Amino acid sequence: MSLNGVIVIDKPSGWTSHDVVARMRNILGERSIGHLGTLDPMATGVLPLVIGKMTRLCQFYEHSQKSYEGTIRFGFATDTYDAEGDPTGPPQEVKVTVEEMRAVAEGFVGKIKQVPPPFSAKKIKGVPAYKLARKKVDVELKPVEVEVKEFTILGFECDVAGFRSEVSSGTYVRSLAHELGQKLGCGAHLASLRRTAVAEFLLKQ
Repeated sequence: MSLNGVIVIDKPSGWTSHDVVARMRNILGERSIGHLGTLDPMATGVLPLVIGKMTRLCQFYEHSQKSYEGTIRFGFATDTYDAEGDPTGPPQEVKVTVEEMRAVAEGFVGKIKQVPPPFSAKKIKGVPAYKLARKKVDVELKPVEVEVKEFTILGFECDVAGFRSEVSSGTYVRSLAHELGQKLGCGAHLASLRRTAVAEFLLKQ
């Protein structure tokens, strides 16, 4: 008997979205399984899986809103824009206040042009950017229009800021962290990320 439905997974850190799909295929014995929105391996949180005939829902969630909570470490940027990458320069002293951070973060809210990270799945002539980046090939990624509905700095302590955000599909939160560090002049990268919602699918489910 075929299975049809939606299961909301709280993805653990270290797993790719594909890893979760593969594990669920083994558990359920069902080949027709997809997901609504890729999460980076480092990230945790909401990953809705669609099963059987429900895979047709994917087309309706391509542009869905997503909500996140996480932390940003200031003082140096990385080549992947997150904690798994290598520093792109020496550590810098962080001389900014939480009020300054909040003011700059507020400037990202609205429709903005965002350049995807070099280590991303964006394809350049059919090749994912991260494959070219690993080979040290210079990649030129074009800005993409995205919408940031919320980017709130919740607090700041020991060079780490907590934040909450709500963004359109296709937005890279890693890029928000990286660009925030650039604008504040001290470098920054995404230290942790937890997705709390994909459209109507919530973490509590």
